[in-house]
Amino acid sequence: MVNKYYIKELLKNEKLFLNKKILIEGWVRSIRYSIFVSLNDGSTVKNLQIILQKNLDKSILKKITIGTSIKVVGFIEKSLGREQSIELKSIYLYIHKSVDTTYIQKSILQPKKHTLEKLRKQAHLRFQTNIFSCIMRIRHYTSFCIHKYFNKKNFFYIHTPIITTSNCEGNSKMFHITTIDNNSTLSYKDYYKDFFKKKTYLSVSGQLEAESAAIGLGKVYTFGPVFRAENSNTSKHLAEFWMVEPEIAFYDLNDNINLAEDCIKNIIKYVLYNCLDDLYFLEKNLKKWNNKKQDFLINRLKFVLKKPFQRINYTEAIKIINKEYKKIKYNPIVWGMDFQSEHEQFLVNKYFNIPIVIYNYPSCIKPFYMKINEDGLTVKAMDIIFPYIGEIIGGSQREERYEFLINRIKKTKISKKNLWWYIETRLFGSVPHSGFGLGLDRLIQFITGMKNIRDVIPFPRTPNNAEF
Repeated sequence: MVNKYYIKELLKNEKLFLNKKILIEGWVRSIRYSIFVSLNDGSTVKNLQIILQKNLDKSILKKITIGTSIKVVGFIEKSLGREQSIELKSIYLYIHKSVDTTYIQKSILQPKKHTLEKLRKQAHLRFQTNIFSCIMRIRHYTSFCIHKYFNKKNFFYIHTPIITTSNCEGNSKMFHITTIDNNSTLSYKDYYKDFFKKKTYLSVSGQLEAESAAIGLGKVYTFGPVFRAENSNTSKHLAEFWMVEPEIAFYDLNDNINLAEDCIKNIIKYVLYNCLDDLYFLEKNLKKWNNKKQDFLINRLKFVLKKPFQRINYTEAIKIINKEYKKIKYNPIVWGMDFQSEHEQFLVNKYFNIPIVIYNYPSCIKPFYMKINEDGLTVKAMDIIFPYIGEIIGGSQREERYEFLINRIKKTKISKKNLWWYIETRLFGSVPHSGFGLGLDRLIQFITGMKNIRDVIPFPRTPNNAEF
């Protein structure tokens, strides 16, 4: 019996496999002179060269086209070519499915440069391209690292509901769920006829449920899809995206910031160690697309690891921006306003030249659940801002005091009706606790250097687009 191996294994342990008979399966990336086949099986961005038998029937050769899936048995040998160190000399070949060349010519698999926008239009085929397979492997290792990180720190993974009656963020637009036809004319009375007998939505966050779990389990995290119905067609926004949300009992704001910084640095270290081939490929091609001569992608990931993130409170950040705004040609900002993207990028890229943590924001621009500071004007909130993409983590110390929480809910004019259970947790052993949300897709965007967030998720959901 011949053992099957993957290309990544073969290239990692070349000497072990020399002169050994193996089986490999994958998809044809190219064929030259009717004898040299470049095969890829998805395990790595690198291909394995297959040397076909000299006496291979011409009718079989005609079927070996780009995209064709094949099974090959042969012997691993040292390669005489410069492009690879080993190759597979085949003794048996089986074609799973041949691809008609006319189909290839109309698709993104045609061997020529395609725009990322065109790749999005054929998202079902993107996985077979080098660039997207690199991004998906990096996304996998990032996700795996997140679970590994929290498990090592004794967190419990909690599955929070996707269907909800409450809006965690207060002012976010949400997708409404109903089983009633023609729901545009529904009154509140009509919702008693609906499946849940009340108004329900796709969740924007699992935070509130995770908080209740933390008051009992101590340290928990959620990791799943969330949904926002903002009609935003920017390169940074999705209607469906993935969030990592830890909640930790007995943590204050400083503990929360420390955990968030350690978590994100741990992820970047893990990706640098496990995805170097994919990162090198992306860097090489991003240089072509962006006309950059320097090796910017891997260096900027390593740069994030070099120093502690710069911590600055909101009020100090406002002073810096208003002092420098004439030089940077940005509009000044008034205390109580939220930062614009250009303000954040000035602080990160030019003033500090390092990722920053802005904390103690005005209560008027932050959600009801954040703990009020002693000044009565600010809350124990924090945002981690990264170069190029902006906010990558948002978090806070939560308001654990029952009376203060009730007062915040009244001030923000949020209905207590659907939050009764969340409020009640403050009456049953509530403790100081904190948490944050890490946007997975934005993190992948930063790691891979992709300018558009739609290029880092398998099937993006955006306004006017729910294809595939």
